[in-house]
Amino acid sequence: MHFHLPRVQSFSHLVDHVRDAMKHYKHEKESEAHRIFRQVAGNRPKGMPQTINPEEETVPGIEHPGSTGVIYCTERAMANGFSYAESHEWANLGQGAPEVGHIPNSPPRPESIPLPLDSLEYAPTTGIRELREAVANLYNYTYRKGKASQYTYENVCIVPGGRAGLSRVAAVISDVYCGYQVPDYTAYAQVLSAFKRLVPVPTILDAKHKYKLDLEQVKKDIRNQGLAVIIASNPRNPTGQVMKGHDLKELISLSREGTTVILDEFYSWYVYPEHESDYGKSISAAKYVDDVNNDPVVLIDGLTKNWRLPGWRVCWVIGPKNLITALSQSGSFLDGGANHAMQLAAVPLLDPDHVALEKVALQRHFKMKRDHVLARLHELHLDVEVPPNSTFYVWLNLEKLPPPLNNGLTFFEELLKEKTIVIPGIFFDINPAQRRNLFHSPCHHFVRLSFGPPLDDLDRGLDAIGRVLKKAKKNGIHAIGHSYKKSIEGHTENGYLHPPQ
Repeated sequence: MHFHLPRVQSFSHLVDHVRDAMKHYKHEKESEAHRIFRQVAGNRPKGMPQTINPEEETVPGIEHPGSTGVIYCTERAMANGFSYAESHEWANLGQGAPEVGHIPNSPPRPESIPLPLDSLEYAPTTGIRELREAVANLYNYTYRKGKASQYTYENVCIVPGGRAGLSRVAAVISDVYCGYQVPDYTAYAQVLSAFKRLVPVPTILDAKHKYKLDLEQVKKDIRNQGLAVIIASNPRNPTGQVMKGHDLKELISLSREGTTVILDEFYSWYVYPEHESDYGKSISAAKYVDDVNNDPVVLIDGLTKNWRLPGWRVCWVIGPKNLITALSQSGSFLDGGANHAMQLAAVPLLDPDHVALEKVALQRHFKMKRDHVLARLHELHLDVEVPPNSTFYVWLNLEKLPPPLNNGLTFFEELLKEKTIVIPGIFFDINPAQRRNLFHSPCHHFVRLSFGPPLDDLDRGLDAIGRVLKKAKKNGIHAIGHSYKKSIEGHTENGYLHPPQ
């Protein structure tokens, strides 16, 4: 699909037209999609006059943290008619969750759980011992065969979701410089903002290097800036790239020099092999840990993505024994622990034979969906610069589209009109709302598309993208970038939307 400017009378008219088009899209104040984003409490830039929405709580001392990408996008979708009761009418390519139904050659899905009397009691804040042992055994079997140092239940803490795990870890870290990468998982923005003892130090990853972490630069940052903690997702959300082999081993070796490495490994099974013999293999830094109780390596994973059970909220943190003790204490005041009955039901799902079947079925099915989505994007002339080799995300660069369709927030708003949800790239620029004009973000021209949903949903969403592109081609850029429904009807003042007074 190719785009052309509207017919003009002369070259001078063409120049005026281009100047007129471009001057409106250099700053977020001129973009309706960006003004709507800034209207939400917690998303307003620091240094700007703050207004109070009378419908929001105004408790003294309360500061809105800002919503994560998925939450903001879901709220905007609801303003456009989305509801969970009628979600089948929408294509949700934004939700970071896999399809939960049966896929070819996978074991049967859980349909019931036992409820013994003791499951009605609170579980320990570190989790029940049976599940902790099952997690440790699975990691030893998969990644640590033949190694002298083995995980035990004392190296495992069960938590009610990945965010809870991150929060527990962040709560026990002292005042340190924390290195992270852009783009990365949206929830890191809230963690790094809420736990203010973590002083964030960003590193920008780029497509030219296939979003690869520059380990030499990391080593320099450790020496020169005193990084005490490094946090990252691997495989990486949203770029769909994975660090493995020598590079992953090198990263973990930094922990033995005094830097804690925290890795979010929720997509550890979503690694797409090129060779038949590689199906069923997965990725974890656990393979490169020398001593499970002395190497400061913290791994977070769970049933959410790999087992395709996001509703169970059963996840875990793996690390040295003394970390697990600290996480038990932070869990006692942060979340109180994971659901007892669900933990009991999870134990048999971690049996290595069951896991082996799940892995192969998942990798074949999601690789098929990845290839299908990439092929359809190619047909739409939206080729992906760095195709995903892991996760279930496509990090799509819109830069070649005509403005304002070439920025993630406007592209997102236009798709809402077509009952389709994606996630604008700015949410993966950690804490972007607190720093700068969003048009300067390195993630501004991107959206994240999820191929987690069933294939029919993916096709509905891709059809919607095609309709938006056709609309832009047929009606020109002046048909794009306006007339968006708002959760709170307001008016503009000094370029920003404010609610009625």
